[in-house]
Amino acid sequence: METICPIDLRCANEISALLTPPSSPEVQEYFDGLLSTRQCRDIGVKQDGGFGKGAYAASEFKEGELVLKDQMLVGAQHSSNKIDCLVCSFCFRFIGSIELQIGRRLYLQQLGASVNHDCDMETYSYTSKDCRETDSSDDDDYSLTKTSKKLGECTSGSSKTKLPLPDGIVESLMNSHLMLPYSNMFSLPQAVPCPGGCGEAYYCSTWCWTFFSLDLKYKIITCNDVANICSSSCAEADWETSHSLLCTGERSDSVCREALLKFLQHADETNDIFILAAKAICSTILKYHKLKATKLEGQEKYVRANASDHCVLSLLLEAWKPISMGHKKRWWDCIALPDDVNSSDETAFRMQIRELAFRSLQLLKEAVFDKECEPLFSLEIYGHVIGMFELNNLDLVVASPVENYFLYIDDLPYHEKQEAEKITKPLLDALGEDYALCCQGTAFFPLQSCMNHSCCPNAKAFKREEDRDGQATIIALTPICKGEEVTISYVDEDLPFEDRQASLADYGFICRCPKCIEEEETVRES
Repeated sequence: METICPIDLRCANEISALLTPPSSPEVQEYFDGLLSTRQCRDIGVKQDGGFGKGAYAASEFKEGELVLKDQMLVGAQHSSNKIDCLVCSFCFRFIGSIELQIGRRLYLQQLGASVNHDCDMETYSYTSKDCRETDSSDDDDYSLTKTSKKLGECTSGSSKTKLPLPDGIVESLMNSHLMLPYSNMFSLPQAVPCPGGCGEAYYCSTWCWTFFSLDLKYKIITCNDVANICSSSCAEADWETSHSLLCTGERSDSVCREALLKFLQHADETNDIFILAAKAICSTILKYHKLKATKLEGQEKYVRANASDHCVLSLLLEAWKPISMGHKKRWWDCIALPDDVNSSDETAFRMQIRELAFRSLQLLKEAVFDKECEPLFSLEIYGHVIGMFELNNLDLVVASPVENYFLYIDDLPYHEKQEAEKITKPLLDALGEDYALCCQGTAFFPLQSCMNHSCCPNAKAFKREEDRDGQATIIALTPICKGEEVTISYVDEDLPFEDRQASLADYGFICRCPKCIEEEETVRES
């Protein structure tokens, strides 16, 4: 029997308003403003009646040239990857020091924590957690693929035996008592703990403690404002966009910290796409209250009192606007059917997915429920938010500086290398073959999500050596003329025609790119 969410019935009108696609002028105004705020002068977003939004070149691009760096709307590091990489919870840069990165890995390794080996889960299956190998690296560059697939806790032992270290070495690395040779060539931002005291989130920048007060509400930034936040305020930015509600520390603004811990545990055990959905909803709640406070500022006290206990729908729609711009379907309707599920079992599978989402929503509601923003806690809204991420997310990949450090040591002149390796080689042996895993996660990027698919794309998401944060980096595969649409591939374009079409069916369209048209004719003739 299908579970009924009471909020879906109680807030039907508000939910309908939130899920109504914005008008073409509203879409154009939003993306024009976003492009202006982010100073993206070489790209434009236009609407096409047949294919929805599309990204177009506002200037010419050469092959290999940077087309776009896009800041994420929401993103999250995979929970299993946190064992391997200490990164900023907002921009996903590696933080601390080379010594701390190595020492922390070795410490967790000694505790028996599993190590992630670039395994990537297939789209979530309620009954299966099979792993597949992914080739996400090419020398020091890292490609990105359009997916929201959960990185599972896939482990495999290194073929190289890891050698023990002398007592005290790991502690010395973590406490900065042991400085590695030439590590000053690879300086990293200081690791700053979460101001809420959760002990889980760390940042690359110094929190401005003069702005922090338990008795004050903070100004809430909009999604567009994120583009204007300098790299010295990641802790503040994360707190103001969502973390103040999702922090499990003593200074959290969540309704119930115990329920929040249960929600986060459930997401870790099932699918961390729920973390993204929670961030989107919390961001909307915080922005709504900022907009409402601004609107009521200067009005009479009795007006403010009477207006404080009910939802102002126009303000909720304004706060929701960044999410409204993304293409959405309900998650249980658009998630790809896993290979291990027969088509005859599809209905049951999708019902399981719906129940999984409902369980997650109930835990989130207990943790951060806001009466004024009640429609956001409907299953219909939650399902559409997760579905938007399922259809539009990119893998978040940031290369580890530890790899470059050991490569630098290996390239030193013979005598310098010999001296340095007296210290570094035992560490490298102890780490094993997986000595420098990259940061991996998933994120939604508003401008990149406007890029349409082609099986013969002229651009691709691809990290360069200098791209050391979580922004999406789009590179030209071929020369792109001014006014030409910028396209990327949502699937492996080297797959056979039938396989590509089957994969793209999950996105709800039939590809009619030149490559597909040509190969379709070949299939018909054969």
